[in-house]
Amino acid sequence: MEKLIRFTSSDLSKITNHRSGEVKFGEKMVTIPKEQDILTFLKNCEQQFVLFGIPEDIGVRANYGRPGADSAWDSAIKSIANIQHNRFCKGSQIVVLGALDVAEEMELVQGLDFNITADRKKMNDLVVRIDKEVSHIVANIVKAGKTPIIIGGGHNNSYGNIKGTALGKGKAVNAINFDAHSDFRILEGRHSGNGFSYAFEEGFLKKYFIFGLHHSYTSKSVLDRLKTLKERVLYNTYDSMKIKMTKNFNTEMQFALDFIKTDYYGIEIDLDSIPNIPCSAMTLSGFSVEELRQFIYFFGSHQNASYIHICEGAPSLDNDKNNHLVGKLIGYLVTDFIKAKTEIDIA
Repeated sequence: MEKLIRFTSSDLSKITNHRSGEVKFGEKMVTIPKEQDILTFLKNCEQQFVLFGIPEDIGVRANYGRPGADSAWDSAIKSIANIQHNRFCKGSQIVVLGALDVAEEMELVQGLDFNITADRKKMNDLVVRIDKEVSHIVANIVKAGKTPIIIGGGHNNSYGNIKGTALGKGKAVNAINFDAHSDFRILEGRHSGNGFSYAFEEGFLKKYFIFGLHHSYTSKSVLDRLKTLKERVLYNTYDSMKIKMTKNFNTEMQFALDFIKTDYYGIEIDLDSIPNIPCSAMTLSGFSVEELRQFIYFFGSHQNASYIHICEGAPSLDNDKNNHLVGKLIGYLVTDFIKAKTEIDIA
């Protein structure tokens, strides 16, 4: 894990707002000491969840999206560190691994223009470099018997998450994607719009369910392709559940779970599904935050849920730079997932 910037206990202390009479996640989450081997530590520690950040937006840029997804990890970890450690959810269940070192790649992408074919090819190549590192880190977390919680970056990182989990489990895995878009576009060079299609074509993704596609933002070619793959790729639409109301949200969640639960699966969350969240493809129409939280709790509760990835959020695009609402939202989603995996009914 040469390209990993480890999070330290000092880093945690700096971002934790200590207050008398309270205990915050930042006081209880575990970091890996510099002198200890990461893999050995993960195999032997009692914590189940490993928090890992990907501070890049190269895949988004390569897909003609707005940059800014590189800022989600920094915002999220600050919010997570200040969640209350209590009987409902405990910070001591988490190892904060750190973030992928993408400084070189982020420097190389500066000044590249998506509209220039040669520049776009350079972006694709940088995404492939990141793919290799993400899949390596995720595979090692999974091999250690832990559950990755992956924050930040574009949805290009779904590929590395799926490949890494498949390598860690020794078999192809399933995925469910809460997203306004399919991210199942053609194999035209790696970017944030084809992470799942590359994972599918290369045999790492077995079954794929897309939850909440938007009619207006799914091309005819993608819909035609999905129709030919209905044994292994299914979807529903936001429009059918919330506009036409011909389908029920809870019923659709159960239908999707029945489709993917027979194997290990990853939970992929694109924040562009939620209205008014600063992200690469911000929307005015979408599911509520409460519905997203219910979704994560529902799918996180099954024993085959193997990781969660929360991506595309871009706090740097928020007009109110001091609000950190994206990070706070991610904090809610992370604790919902942890509670789903561990909680006994105590409320």
